[in-house]
Formats: sequence, C-alpha cells, structure tokens
Amino acid sequence: MAGHDVAGNRETALLEKCQQQIGYRFRQLELLRAALTHTSGANTRAASNERLEFLGDSIVGLVVCEQLFHRFPQYQEGDLTKIKSFVVSRQSCAAVSRRLQLDRFLFLGKGLSQQGEIPENVLADVFEALVAAVYLDSNWDTARQWVLRCLEPVMEQAVQQKLWHANAKSELQTLAQREYGVTPRYQVLDEQGPDHSKCFKVAAHIGARSFAPAWGRTKKDAEIKAACNALAQLRGEPLPYPHG
Repeated sequence: MAGHDVAGNRETALLEKCQQQIGYRFRQLELLRAALTHTSGANTRAASNERLEFLGDSIVGLVVCEQLFHRFPQYQEGDLTKIKSFVVSRQSCAAVSRRLQLDRFLFLGKGLSQQGEIPENVLADVFEALVAAVYLDSNWDTARQWVLRCLEPVMEQAVQQKLWHANAKSELQTLAQREYGVTPRYQVLDEQGPDHSKCFKVAAHIGARSFAPAWGRTKKDAEIKAACNALAQLRGEPLPYPHG
C-alpha cells in the first residue's frame, strides 16, 4: 500500500510540473494523464492518447488554417497549403513538444522509455493529444489560444524564411530519380526588368516532360517555385505559382 501511495504521489507531482510547464491548469486531470500516455505505457489501448491525438490533429489543422487565412491575405491557396503543411508537420509538432519538454512527463512502456531519445512521432502525437485534452477540458477559444501560443513562432519562421518550399528542389530530385531514373533540369524561358532588378521565368523538366513555369526575382527563387509547381502537378494538386 505504501508503494502505491509513493507512486501516486510521484504521478501527482509529475502532472503538476507538466501543467506549470505548458501554462495551462486542468480541471479534469485525467485528461492530462491520458494525453501523456503512450500506447506502450497504457493498460489498454483505449487508455492511451491515440483517440485524443486523432481529435487534436483536426483542431491544430483548423486553428492554423484560420490563422494563416487572416494573417497572410497576400498568399494564394497553394502557398497557404504549403505553409500549413510545414507548420502542422510531424517535425514541427515534435519540435514544439521538445520546447515544452513534454518528454519529461510521458508515461511510456519500459521498452520505449529505455531507448533514450523519444521518437519524433511519439513527441508529435503527444502534442496533438494535449491540444485535444485542453479543448475537452475548456472550450474552443482557450484551446485555440493555447495552440497559437505554441505554433505562432513556427508560423512566423516559416513565412519569414520561406521554409515550406526551401527543400522543393531536393524533394523533386528525389522523386524524379526514384520514379523516372533521371535528374530534373531547369530552363530559363524569359527574363524581364532592368539589369539591377531582373525577374526570371523558369520551368522544370523531367526527361521529356515539362512542367508549369514560375517567375522569381532570382534564378534560384524561380527554380524553387518551378520545382513547387512540378511537385504539385505530379501530385495532382493546385499550382502554387499558376501565373508563369
């Protein structure tokens, strides 16, 4: 009985520290406990954070979409979609978990807890589960504000540094080599403007196939945008830069 009390006290202390760390205090502490419980550390699958993660994923997506829509009216659907994909990605959500130090509070099975570094997908899932737990414990506005507090720095970084398409060329190269056995080529189709402020129109080619061109302020910028167009066409998505 004494051992049980000690374990209970440790869990209570852990949950208290977690609430201080995330800046939210739960009325229903069992929601926080569930959000922090990986399937490996749960008595039953239903007691893990999987269902909460399912709900949290949708909440995060809606909050980010709404925020991007209102804050960046200059961006079209294609860019907004790519920024959103970056912000809600596994990598971004895992990075938020690390910043909140959620790995210190997880309830894991022995096998996973002894691995050392917590896998990225586990960290991403616990963030989304925590979002759902905050929502269920409070209301939409509270959950929305908490998500924004966590993800706004990621949004700002993505927009300022254009991180959402910085790797488009390497992504297209990987796809082209894997699917077609060739390396993409980039062709300058047009140049406009004075020498000190030129714009370039570039199209990507994979073998004999050409993709929708895009304009950029530098050749590099135009190549990145052309790669984004090519990836969109290959995936059947709307062109992010349709006015080439």
